[in-house]
Amino acid sequence: MKRPNQASANRMPFAMRALILSALFLCGGALSAHAQPAPTERQVRPNEIVLRPAPRRAQPEQWMVNPRGYRSVRNVVTPTLEPFLPDPAIATGAAVIVAPGGGFETLEIDNEGYPVAQWLADHGIAAFVLKYRLRPTPREHQDFMAALQARYTRMAASANAPAPTPSPAPDRNEALNNALEDAQAAVRLVRARAEEWHVDPARVGFVGFSAGAFTALAVGLDDDRDARPDFIAPIYGSMAAREIPSDAPPMFYAVALDDQLMVRDTDFGLIRSYREANRPVEAHFYSSGAHGFGMQRKTPNSAMWIDAFHAWMQDLGVVPTPQP
Repeated sequence: MKRPNQASANRMPFAMRALILSALFLCGGALSAHAQPAPTERQVRPNEIVLRPAPRRAQPEQWMVNPRGYRSVRNVVTPTLEPFLPDPAIATGAAVIVAPGGGFETLEIDNEGYPVAQWLADHGIAAFVLKYRLRPTPREHQDFMAALQARYTRMAASANAPAPTPSPAPDRNEALNNALEDAQAAVRLVRARAEEWHVDPARVGFVGFSAGAFTALAVGLDDDRDARPDFIAPIYGSMAAREIPSDAPPMFYAVALDDQLMVRDTDFGLIRSYREANRPVEAHFYSSGAHGFGMQRKTPNSAMWIDAFHAWMQDLGVVPTPQP
């Protein structure tokens, strides 16, 4: 494996080095795969709803646990939607689909999936965790960790280069297209079963993190209006400027300004594009939290994103504002 030369390593910003080590820790826990247990293979959970059948002879998805106890899943070939329904006594009729991130190779489901959905359900919002299809990764844990380390080493080698175009790289296009198809299927399913789940089909939102934020933007801005959510929340997703439809859904955006993946050398073009299109947008920029803060509550300020998201939904009229 080619490594950056010592001069490049010495010039590498501390934040980037911290990001690389953090990503390796979260996904595998150590640079050596031998120290980690093998992933658990399993089929879909009993309460998951299959959105698209798996290909014939598809192998089971693989679940990993990092040293902090957070689970992630990879090699997902069967997209599913898992409901987290609120107590009927507090149900608001709003619904939110939750898409975890993980570079289209894993889903950080214990940080950006289940706890997000449970928080929303506890606040009267029907939530649905989307497990979208991922790019295949090596099934042997040691091989997967080696590939992961190589990817982040390449990131380190390019740390001093100009920031890359903040849109999915060409090899991610197929993965993003698959995620978009699964997201659209999820939106259609929630609306089709709205009566059963006691939700308003005109109040269906979509929140996504990192790669899930790319997915949130894709489903929110796609030409297929029947499968568009009514509001979107890309959390630490791409900040690239883009064409915004005149009827784009309202957007909530949150990111930490020390996020070396999504904020480096950005001009906040996405927010500008939304404003130029005269579409509703709210953006929160936290001073710290780095990439992937999710529900880990890394810093007190970034931990407030979900409360701000809930307040924004109240401002939109998606959920009721408490009466004094």
